[in-house]
Amino acid sequence: MATTAPDVLFNLRNNFYLGAYQAAINTSDIPNLSEDDVIERDCLVYRSYIALGSYQLVINEIDSSAATPLQAVKLLALYLFSSDNKESTISSLKEYLGDAAIGNNPILRLIAGTIFMHEQDYNEALKHTNAGGTMELYALNVHIFLKMNRSDYAEKQLRVMQQIDEDHTLTQLATAWLNLAVGGSKIQEAYLIFQDFSEKYQMTSLILNGKAVCCMHMGNFDEAESFLLEALNKDAKDRETLANLVVCSLHLGKPSARFLSQLKLSDPEHLLVKRGLTAEENFDRALQTVG
Repeated sequence: MATTAPDVLFNLRNNFYLGAYQAAINTSDIPNLSEDDVIERDCLVYRSYIALGSYQLVINEIDSSAATPLQAVKLLALYLFSSDNKESTISSLKEYLGDAAIGNNPILRLIAGTIFMHEQDYNEALKHTNAGGTMELYALNVHIFLKMNRSDYAEKQLRVMQQIDEDHTLTQLATAWLNLAVGGSKIQEAYLIFQDFSEKYQMTSLILNGKAVCCMHMGNFDEAESFLLEALNKDAKDRETLANLVVCSLHLGKPSARFLSQLKLSDPEHLLVKRGLTAEENFDRALQTVG
């Protein structure tokens, strides 16, 4: 794109990527947007509402006349809103994906990847995301490959992102995820990425959890706990924060039952909840669920 026009959605996108969802919603009233920008803006706003758990608002506001990307976002809201919706949502999703006129839409493919990743059907997710095409799709590919313990493939996707834009927030985030997966001396590099975000942008649960997970991998549990308690102040229901606090508390020999019961309410399907972790359980297994 050889254009010098300013990227009017940059701040909105950046807030969304870094987990500043309310800030993304609050700054979304941008004048003189093109038709495509309006659709992208609305998708980001509705995805921010979804991230905040406001599924019903999204379901109510997106009607059947809305553009394909918005229909895809509505499917994500329906999928997450109730487990009763899962089968019908996945069936609608497959119908959309099979429609030659819209099946290749990048947001539809992104939502498909997200839903199938939730289903832990990584091969199905990759069917729709692997071709990439947008920074979000490449970043999702990195995420999926790391879930499959294929850091070699994740690294190839990351290289593509670095060639497009090394300084892009998603490239930096994907670098941090990969560094955490590789471990060792790379953990410090991941920490510095989250530290850089916290100096440049609004502090969010996502950034604080990133710093905390790095600290836990480096054995700095007291420091990790302080980041996590700060994140808990920002969002008391955030599942990542609660899960990380369970692991951190176990290691510090502090009671973790309250965090675990809060996690059960926020995310009954979470690995830590399903495993019924107790303080006696091998800590290394707990740490594997982090990051």
